[in-house]
Amino acid sequence: MNSKKVLPVLFGFFIMGFVDLIGTAINYVKADFSLNDTMANLLALSCFFWFLALSIPTGFLMNRVGRKNTVLISFLFTFSGLLIPWAVYNFAFVLVAFALIGIGNTIIQVALNPLVSNVVAQKKLTGSLTLGQFIKALSSWLGPNVAAWLTATTLGWKYVFPVFALVSLLAAVWLWATHIEEERGGGKEVSFAATFSLLKNRKILLFFIGILVLVGVDVGLNATLPKYLMEKCADIVEVSQADQLKSYFYFIVRALGAFLGGILLMKVPERKFYAVSASLAFAGLAGLLVSHAQWSILASVVVIALGYSNLFAIIFSLALKELPEKANEISSLLIVGVSGGVIAQLLGVVSDAFHTQWAAIAILAVIWLYMIGLIRTINKT
Repeated sequence: MNSKKVLPVLFGFFIMGFVDLIGTAINYVKADFSLNDTMANLLALSCFFWFLALSIPTGFLMNRVGRKNTVLISFLFTFSGLLIPWAVYNFAFVLVAFALIGIGNTIIQVALNPLVSNVVAQKKLTGSLTLGQFIKALSSWLGPNVAAWLTATTLGWKYVFPVFALVSLLAAVWLWATHIEEERGGGKEVSFAATFSLLKNRKILLFFIGILVLVGVDVGLNATLPKYLMEKCADIVEVSQADQLKSYFYFIVRALGAFLGGILLMKVPERKFYAVSASLAFAGLAGLLVSHAQWSILASVVVIALGYSNLFAIIFSLALKELPEKANEISSLLIVGVSGGVIAQLLGVVSDAFHTQWAAIAILAVIWLYMIGLIRTINKT
């Protein structure tokens, strides 16, 4: 393993984590513009719609220009989106900003995972992707904390955007300067029909649905948890306080779980790790539904985070190993599943209708039952 090539590629996961700023932004924008949950959660729709629209075209682009160049293009979109709220701060422009961030994140998620396979051995792919998720989780943890710190200054929370824009620019320069040998598609055309035909493979279909569920639950929890804490805990009245608690008990624990998982998955079979992780996350969601005290809510969040932390990497790795010769197409197809993040819009409607965030958490727990059912398929892989 050549660290000079691996490090700039893995740092791409840090940029990938900027999309989790959406949960922080939803809560701050809701307060800044006096929006209800339905309107505020439009930010998630503007961001995650692009995973549905552009994932497969990104696969076509990747076949033409290569994985590394495709990742560099994603940095450009992310950089542009992050500058907008800093320059013009109103609801319409924030929607445009997260659309650009969503486009950039779609592109990087399609291209970065296969690019990792160009710099690490196949037997270390799952562990490396899990390490990437650890780096992404660190980035996700930073967002709420940097925003909370800036809120306490004269600058305001929105100055988190130019800070992250600068980091995106530095990441682009680092990767651009790194030589990586990769397979090219030779300009070959791969149709939508050919890509979606991969769903005829039962395992690929089940993994695809798994990604939909994983991202839907993650984005939904990211957006809902601060509001749930404020609803249940009378002493939590500031968005920044609730968002920081989420960052420590969800994102930092996810980061630690991914770090440990990256080590353990070098030795432990994915199927065993998956079964324990999926069950643990469900136990945490169930605990969240029956918790009323702050300590029990946060304890449940820790359990969810530990269970969740390695599942995306496991499913992605198993899918790539299922048909390694179709790595670009499988990556494109699976990242379509990241559009599951639009479920945040549904959660906003439900929580407005029932006037409680508990209803949104209940939907997430029911959806997670799919991940429990997937254990049987994973055990046969």
